[in-house]
Amino acid sequence: MAGASGVLGGLAARELRARGAVVALAGRSTDRLAGLTTELGGAPARGFDAYDLDGCASLAAWAGQELGGLDGVLVTVGVAGFGRAEEVPDAVAEHLFAVNVLCPAAVLRGAVARVADGGFLAAVTGAVVDRPMLNMADYAAAKAALSCWLGVLGREGRVRRLRVFDFRLPHLETGFADRSVVGLPPALPRGGDPADAVHTMVDQLQGAAPAARHGEGP
Repeated sequence: MAGASGVLGGLAARELRARGAVVALAGRSTDRLAGLTTELGGAPARGFDAYDLDGCASLAAWAGQELGGLDGVLVTVGVAGFGRAEEVPDAVAEHLFAVNVLCPAAVLRGAVARVADGGFLAAVTGAVVDRPMLNMADYAAAKAALSCWLGVLGREGRVRRLRVFDFRLPHLETGFADRSVVGLPPALPRGGDPADAVHTMVDQLQGAAPAARHGEGP
């Protein structure tokens, strides 16, 4: 479970654990990870930085060792950014692509050979892939790039019956847009309940996990 220190990641980790999954937690905030680890009865946890792609790629090996194998990997890492295309600084555009594309891809790339046959690889992209709005060209492009990458990964994984999930979640009340690295979010109606979205997401993951084991990580 990569991104466990965020709102969606924390909810997903709790939901998976409540359904009997054994989880390994990875996230950016070591303080929030420590609290979640305690809440979940001592789940193994590890901090990581989205810019450390080697560290991202090594998470699956660590989680597999901690759990004795992997049935699946879920990545909920992401960051938002807003502004007209000509106004977004190049450094910010690079950051959006590093966090929203390169980091999740590195985590899952490192997991492909370590997830059990018939297992799953999953990441959250968002409805912005299908409905890009004005003032979010770089953010939407980054999420669309990850979605494309996941689509190809899914086709490549068929030989091992790997299920690849591209969770295009709608606007949710997580405060995500309010923590953007640049600009202000567009006026949006009240978002959906993140707990409901995570429940539906985990329903799909649970159906994809190999029957022989109920582990999940990182």
